[in-house]
Amino acid sequence: MTLLNDHLRETFGCKVYKIAIDGGFTCPNRDGSLGTMGCIFCSEGGSGEFAESRDLSVTEQIERGKNRVRDKIKDGKYIAYFQNFTGTYAPIDRLKKLYTEAIDHPDVAVLSIATRPDCLPDNVLDLLSDLNKKKPVWIELGLQTIHKKTSDYIRRGYELNVYDTAVKELRKRNIEVITHVILGLPGETKEDMKETVKYVCESGATGIKLQLLHVLKGTDLLKDYDAGKFDVLSEDEYIEMLKECVSIIPDNVVIHRLTGDGPKRILVAPLWSGDKKHVLNRIKNEVLL
Repeated sequence: MTLLNDHLRETFGCKVYKIAIDGGFTCPNRDGSLGTMGCIFCSEGGSGEFAESRDLSVTEQIERGKNRVRDKIKDGKYIAYFQNFTGTYAPIDRLKKLYTEAIDHPDVAVLSIATRPDCLPDNVLDLLSDLNKKKPVWIELGLQTIHKKTSDYIRRGYELNVYDTAVKELRKRNIEVITHVILGLPGETKEDMKETVKYVCESGATGIKLQLLHVLKGTDLLKDYDAGKFDVLSEDEYIEMLKECVSIIPDNVVIHRLTGDGPKRILVAPLWSGDKKHVLNRIKNEVLL
């Protein structure tokens, strides 16, 4: 098992901390290109509630992020992470300006961008390839599931072969690919979730993020949860699910996340996930054996 912190320390020789940046993006699933409602689980903040303010420049956001963790990291480096919405969904000139400002910061070791696999046209791929020659570029793809019934339900808006093509094109340019998977999506069995994890590990992705399904205020997922259409995973169920998933992730795929934060002010369920320290301790003691 290869965990992110170990991978980063081995690669860079120091502690590396991620700073979430808001690039002011939107999403084709919100602006009318594909839809206007977004993915069923996505919050108003586009899954970037912990990012700095989009009213600040990229450099100002990085400096604020550094200041937030100044007591946790000394003489380390940072990952500039464009987290909100779809981080490659903008005119190429604007993307080049934002990415270049981030990657040129002397304390930034990695540029990481969260996006959709259907938002990687050739000109964006070429830009990412050029930047990857300066410093490592990571692309984080929101796959969530390989199962069509579920992907239709969550309104993902693209087919599985689009993900396959994106991974192929990114890896052809030697760009790292981290794939997001949600555990506990409505209607999915343990085997369904394991099939997704196995597929990701065989897809060419170099990293994987496992995320507990959160039900957040302001989402259509909350309406279905309130209507009793599905249950969220219990703490014990999630720990057991992680054990099974981790057991099939090969060492060449870096595990970037084994849980996630639902902002407490908008988290509806599962409430047990709000005790982050307790959850991380259980993962450390029961999953990372």
